[in-house]
Amino acid sequence: MSRDFWLACGHHLTGRNDAGGLLVTDALLAAWLARPELVPPAEACDAERALHAALLADPRRRVAAVEVAGLADPDARENWQVWLGFRDHLLAHPTIEAGYAALFRRDLAGVPPLFLDQLVQLILRNALDGCEDALRLRAAELFFRPQRASTEGGNLLLADEEAVESAARTGGRGSLGALLAEAGAGPRSVELDVLSPENAGLYWDRSDRHDTVLDLTFGREGQDALARVIEVWVRHMTGAAVSVQPLQTIHDEAWAWYVGLDAEASAIVGRLWDGEPVDAGALARIAALFRLEFTDPAEMLPRVAGRPVYLALAVDGSKRVRLKPQNLIENLPLARGRAAA
Repeated sequence: MSRDFWLACGHHLTGRNDAGGLLVTDALLAAWLARPELVPPAEACDAERALHAALLADPRRRVAAVEVAGLADPDARENWQVWLGFRDHLLAHPTIEAGYAALFRRDLAGVPPLFLDQLVQLILRNALDGCEDALRLRAAELFFRPQRASTEGGNLLLADEEAVESAARTGGRGSLGALLAEAGAGPRSVELDVLSPENAGLYWDRSDRHDTVLDLTFGREGQDALARVIEVWVRHMTGAAVSVQPLQTIHDEAWAWYVGLDAEASAIVGRLWDGEPVDAGALARIAALFRLEFTDPAEMLPRVAGRPVYLALAVDGSKRVRLKPQNLIENLPLARGRAAA
């Protein structure tokens, strides 16, 4: 029997269709309604309390615009408009995967990053169900949790941003003080375990704490783990089988396609693609490179069929890594765009 992980994401509250896609259930919606962001505060008006109670009783309940307009607090009105729009968007699609993919075909200005991250975690929990490789699960956290980077000792170490900040507040002690210094958290040091094949077992009881460090140094297991997660994500979300391998440099004078896995990498590699000069400092911020190949070239746009796709991940000027998984849906040279399941 496989071990469970990421219990707090609510995966156990979802349903599945015959193709393995996640279904929105009343239990999942009720769990979201119980989040502190949606529970009415002590000073909330009676109308907001009544709306929240009615939705807990019937999470799919249609809410008229006049009900939201009648809330006394303008911030509360905006919050409920956003959440109800998000809920209705998901309910209008057959699966959570389809709803997530469709979000990027519309204006995302009103969708909080928190909502997107919750969907990505649910989708990856589904796609990685049964995975026994803790390093892959830790690498998958990059898809939905911002990271802080340290290059202490010439190694590239990624720690969960929230875990680093929490340790700073509580006065954590240990050997990775550089992570706090680079996060602007002052002189305190923080003790976080660097996950490795030797100590990977500790991840299972701590998966919801997100307090282990991923070594993303080239040639280490962390980069291979991230490559395998990228394969799983692309297959699950597009139906296309791909193979992904870490690279130290790109030796291809006629590279045909690239995908930046975050905003910083997109900007840096975009300048290289356009033949513009890129200073050494910007190049040094490239954290990882990958070569992605489609198992079936017919899955690709005809003009690049059979050619590799290069992927880049970067650290920004604040030592932050923020992977954007939607780029692996929207920006691959797929012959047809579709969400799996």
